[in-house]
Amino acid sequence: MTLDERFTRDFRETRGDQPLGTRNEIVTGPVSDWATDFSHLEPEWAADPYPIQDDLRQRCPIAHTDRFGGGWLPTSYEDVAAIAYDTERFSSRSIIMSNFRPPRELAPVGGTPPISSDPPFHHDARKLLLPVFTKKEVARREEATRALCHSLIDAFEGRQDVDAAHEYAQHIPMRVIADMLGFPQEDGPRFREFIENALEGVNRPPEERMERMALLFDYLLAQIRDHVDNPRDDLTTYLINAELYGRKLEPSHVAGTMALLLIAGIDTTWSAIGASLWHLAKTPADRRRLVAEPELLPTAMEEFLRAYAPVTMARLVKEDMHWNGVDMKSEDWVLLSFPAANRDPAQFEQADEVVIDREVNRHVAFGLGIHRCVGSHLARMELRVALEVWLERIPEFTLQDPAAVTWAAGQVRGPRTLPLRVAYA
Repeated sequence: MTLDERFTRDFRETRGDQPLGTRNEIVTGPVSDWATDFSHLEPEWAADPYPIQDDLRQRCPIAHTDRFGGGWLPTSYEDVAAIAYDTERFSSRSIIMSNFRPPRELAPVGGTPPISSDPPFHHDARKLLLPVFTKKEVARREEATRALCHSLIDAFEGRQDVDAAHEYAQHIPMRVIADMLGFPQEDGPRFREFIENALEGVNRPPEERMERMALLFDYLLAQIRDHVDNPRDDLTTYLINAELYGRKLEPSHVAGTMALLLIAGIDTTWSAIGASLWHLAKTPADRRRLVAEPELLPTAMEEFLRAYAPVTMARLVKEDMHWNGVDMKSEDWVLLSFPAANRDPAQFEQADEVVIDREVNRHVAFGLGIHRCVGSHLARMELRVALEVWLERIPEFTLQDPAAVTWAAGQVRGPRTLPLRVAYA
């Protein structure tokens, strides 16, 4: 098979003879008791999940739900870490808790390798990406990222009222990832739509969800074919040419990894930037201190990542088992709430407070175990530069109306709208 032939047909058309996976009834509406009926997609969770998690940690450390076909929510650092490291009993073949479980046969590759991959395949799939995300490679992107941040502020400078999510935070990783993948910068609005469909559209009817996800892979296949015809020095061409076990990657592997980078590489980082700006807008003492002591920013940034960790991952239970006091069934979901782990008082002093000069901070915002975020150096650079430029250009800012801030529902939580009143330097 030549390089071109891999992508002449839509790889999804060749999956007709594969098992279809299982669907369950979609259950929505108010939660009756977070210990027995939790849902990370309800408005109360999106608005403020921390009191819910704190309450569960005290009275029901591993909550359960019958929604999504059955699942569990551990809330202690110890339990989250134990599951994250246990690849023998928990599979990553689907990392978005939804009303659909992909067939077991999808393991060990999964639909979006390497994050959806189980050992031993995971190690080799992840290794392919490591050279792209080294500190050295990331450092090459800092100057352009800083220029982008300045240009975004230039575009609204002079206005007192700014939506820091829509007009600043969300653009930064969209442009950086688009540049890495070699995608048109003007496609940013489409990326927003893809992200919302993948992460917040979990409870949509299955036909609608499939149609919306198909739009993402239609787009990716078009980009892949364009890169086959017009190779260039970017991550898409790198994946097209990459080899594993002496062979070029399967088309589904190339497209799945691109989907992962597009969605996980954008939403997580814009959520971290937005949450950090939200905190500083409502906490003038911290904001003034960082303006006066910019050298403290790297330490403060790690505390923002701990306190407002955006990402929760999912696992699937491989076989029926009794685990830490609960009876887990095969194919039950487990939500790995890194935000809950980061606020466990058994692990962190003043766990529910944001301490911007916290010296010891072994947070798990980037995950634990074999699936720890491969792009953590990139995310840290984007977050640091975004905050440095903002504080340099806009040292004074407050929330226009705290009630007007909206947060994403689902497994990546960050401000979707962040209306600020700003004053320029």
